[in-house]
Amino acid sequence: ELLKKIKESSTFRETPVVIMSSENILTRIDRCLEEGAEDFIVKPVKLSDVKRLKDYMTRERQRWQ
Repeated sequence: ELLKKIKESSTFRETPVVIMSSENILTRIDRCLEEGAEDFIVKPVKLSDVKRLKDYMTRERQRWQ
């Protein structure tokens, strides 16, 4: 519900949202991504997850400059 409110808000719509959860449920992951989350990370967080997120954020920052 919070993700939906963020993405519907004119103020926060462009704010990147990454969901972190211990629940590795494909339907929930798909739903979050469909509703606008930029990424979904399953706990425990791995170094590869952090690197992927860092690369994404770097690309997005360059895109907006």
